[in-house]
Amino acid sequence: MASDPTLSLEDFVAAVAPGSRLIGLDLGTKTIGLALSDLGRGIATPLETIRREKFTLDAAKLLDICQTHKIGGMVIGLPLNMDGTEGPRVQSTRSFTRNLAEKTDLPMTLWDERLSTAAVTRTLIEADRSRARRAELVDKMAAAYILQGFLDRLGYLQLGSTSSGPRFPIYDDGTED
Repeated sequence: MASDPTLSLEDFVAAVAPGSRLIGLDLGTKTIGLALSDLGRGIATPLETIRREKFTLDAAKLLDICQTHKIGGMVIGLPLNMDGTEGPRVQSTRSFTRNLAEKTDLPMTLWDERLSTAAVTRTLIEADRSRARRAELVDKMAAAYILQGFLDRLGYLQLGSTSSGPRFPIYDDGTED
């Protein structure tokens, strides 16, 4: 069995080209939701949903999108069970990343996606979206939720870093600029 091609958070950050965007993936059985970061890596925006066909076609579409948007790395949702254990969907995600790593050198990392779809669906219901419209939006919004969680963690780590300085100036009195 091939080794896991995904990187730890620290290794991923070191491997991503400076000034490039990140793409977030919500891998479903029928679709792949995609989200895109801004160049500053602070905000995730839903991008699109790929209807899954077969791996080769799905990977080609995904890598074409990555090239179009000058992606520097992929953040892939890891669908852990609520108790943190790994089930069949995690195995499927790991298999997808192993196969994808054979087709690209883009760095990849996994991000816990527990409750992402539930949170997004709840938001869409509260926004009074129809069931059909929710089905159309949920995958790419879940990808944005996953990517935003990663970006928030990344921003938190950068706040403590002296090399790049804080992303948002914080003054001695604790207020932000």
